[in-house]
Amino acid sequence: MTSAPPFGTRLAAAVADRGPLCAGIDPHPRLLESWGLDVTPAGLERFARTAAEALGGTCAVVKPQSAFFERFGSAGIATLERTIADLRAGGALVLLDVKRGDIGSTSQAYADAYLDPASPLACDAITASPYLGFGSLRPMVETAERFGAGLFVLALTSNPEASTVQSAQRRGRSVAAEVLEELRVLNAGAEPLGSFGAVVGATIAGVDAAAGESLAINGPLLAPGVGAQGGTAADVQRIFGDEVRRVLPSSSREVLAAGPDPRALADAARRFNDTFRAAWS
Repeated sequence: MTSAPPFGTRLAAAVADRGPLCAGIDPHPRLLESWGLDVTPAGLERFARTAAEALGGTCAVVKPQSAFFERFGSAGIATLERTIADLRAGGALVLLDVKRGDIGSTSQAYADAYLDPASPLACDAITASPYLGFGSLRPMVETAERFGAGLFVLALTSNPEASTVQSAQRRGRSVAAEVLEELRVLNAGAEPLGSFGAVVGATIAGVDAAAGESLAINGPLLAPGVGAQGGTAADVQRIFGDEVRRVLPSSSREVLAAGPDPRALADAARRFNDTFRAAWS
């Protein structure tokens, strides 16, 4: 029995209320310095609390990048715990960008760390890597189903090295297409939206229908790379086509560059939402 409504149900309601933007919190050293903060645990704390204050009450989904917290050790993890709590208190769904992928008991431990409400790092969804085989994610899938959480699984990413694995073909179908099919099966019959999403870069060249790649998975589609990384609303429309209304366009640097004023950060997030709502209306 789940302790919360399914993630897909909660996500659909949040997007209808606040818009589709998934705002990132990436405490990169250059961003801390641009805000006049030291690259220290204290600087991280100030940055993260300010971003959470501004974005937690504005965005449907906020995506902290775990690595930029982890680099500060235990102090960084403590800040991440507080940031997750602050964002959820503001009404945002928290998608923790950790890209975890392992097997067996280790995969289960990751699921317990991030998807079990009893954990101090519990969030609404995480990113995950399927490249040890999609079945390696089974503990995460089952834990997400148990607690009403979600997964966003890497499918078609925009880094130059991605095609080595993701575009490799077996029986005429790409590896990415097989990942998308697994997600389609997990989301079958879910209303209004499944809880198992795909990560598809907003700057990829396109979707290869000949290799069996279809983005119609009845689940959310996270599109990182919007804004400073070059992705536009037109790119999102081009890549996702009829599935565009299931897309969470994700921007970190461009939104965060509006700081450190919390009001300016919130206004930047609202502008992004207005841009995508207008493009898809």
